[in-house]
Amino acid sequence: MKRIIATVVSILLCGIILAGCWSRKELTDLAFIIAVGLDKTKDGKYMMIYQVVNPGNVAGATQRGGGSGGVPVSIYKATGNNLVEASRKTSQKVSRIPYYAHTNLVVIGEEVAREGLDGLFDAMERNSQFRATSMVVIARHHSAEDVLKILTPIDKISANQIIKTLQFSEKMWGETINIHVGDIIRDLSSQGKAPVISGVGIEGNVRKGKRQLSIQASEPDARLYVDGLAMFKDGKLVGWINGEASRGVLWVLDKIKQTNITTGWKGKKEAISYKVDRSQTSVAAHIKNGKPSVSVHIQTEGDIGEVLVPLDLNDPKQLLMLKTAIEQAIKREVLDAVERAKEKRTDIFGFGQTVYRSYPHEWRKIAKNWNESYFPYLEVNVKVESFIRRTGLRNKPYIFQQQGGKLEWKK
Repeated sequence: MKRIIATVVSILLCGIILAGCWSRKELTDLAFIIAVGLDKTKDGKYMMIYQVVNPGNVAGATQRGGGSGGVPVSIYKATGNNLVEASRKTSQKVSRIPYYAHTNLVVIGEEVAREGLDGLFDAMERNSQFRATSMVVIARHHSAEDVLKILTPIDKISANQIIKTLQFSEKMWGETINIHVGDIIRDLSSQGKAPVISGVGIEGNVRKGKRQLSIQASEPDARLYVDGLAMFKDGKLVGWINGEASRGVLWVLDKIKQTNITTGWKGKKEAISYKVDRSQTSVAAHIKNGKPSVSVHIQTEGDIGEVLVPLDLNDPKQLLMLKTAIEQAIKREVLDAVERAKEKRTDIFGFGQTVYRSYPHEWRKIAKNWNESYFPYLEVNVKVESFIRRTGLRNKPYIFQQQGGKLEWKK
């Protein structure tokens, strides 16, 4: 009897274990989609562009050196009234099942972004394969199709190059931001914070940049580069913010990790370089007589990277003057960013959310009119505290010599 029971239990266990393969999919039946692009056709339908990895060519290109192994990716397009319909239609062109678990990048054409993001991410959020951590960028002055078709020389898969460029640019320079699908969905579904998304542009000949011959040259015919921040209001792209002003956005959002601040000194522009190694930003909201205001407190720590003027870094008074100049430079960037956002009447900084957290009852009264009646006239007080940790190996610039106790130009 015990032997019969043991046999039955063994058979049942085997059945349970073997049943785990019922939904298997062979690797040769899957099309690994590394990036998705979204454009609009002339008749208003959605066009989805898929960047599908050619595994053999990616490995082959590495082994044989350069691009002799063939193109690392293939581009497929499909149109539909919605994203799911377009995705299903790819079965007419692709011999494998679209697989989104490795999709790390979503590229949205500028035209689509201006029409609005509402509804674009619903299908992505519902798909169990699609990652909410996929990065999102806007194709600036170009279509998503153009961006995904450009071949890149260092990272064989262009989607990976865009992702890495954004990551390193945010870390080292601070004028672009890494935004994921989940971040945008949260901003679109909440009040008091509008999305801000990095742009990607194309430099050079777009048509030639899609050919493999482009990446076989020391200077490709076309390059991808990160280009400014896209500001959104009510889910629609309303403008771009560039340069130091875009860095001002990241100062407020506490996204600056490292960057470089260049300031003038006694009439000479861009005379001293301050390398920021650490920064921390805190934002506080206040309401007085029914009028909201915001305080932004930025603390930085860094080193002197370059000095092009006669400056004695051993002098505490001159160091204090330099510290003040650095703080004023950072403050100007933040205020410039705030003014540009006010012009578009879109709160990309999340000041509204700060007011809500501090004054939830008052926020309910002003939430509906925040962007139109309150944010454009919001008082924003910026305080910057910069600390110079190190001045480098030389306290007196070598391009100057000291004569009579004063630093003067070498003759």
